[in-house]
Amino acid sequence: MRRATIRTQLDDAAVLAASLEPDNTPEIETSVEDGQIVTHIERETTGGLQSTVDDYVVNLSVAVQAVQIANDYNDTNHE
Repeated sequence: MRRATIRTQLDDAAVLAASLEPDNTPEIETSVEDGQIVTHIERETTGGLQSTVDDYVVNLSVAVQAVQIANDYNDTNHE
């Protein structure tokens, strides 16, 4: 088995981790520890691991952008 652990320090870590959860496959486990998103990925092949990590990073990037847009919207409409 091939394994990777990705730790990401971001504001809104719990919200971001929750938004990633629906895309997780059985090989992916995401949690929040000490304000960090911690994701463990396990795959049988190196290529499969690389592919899954790439997908996860894209999903995380989209989630970060969506949360930022929502926060900006809330900031401008509640001042």
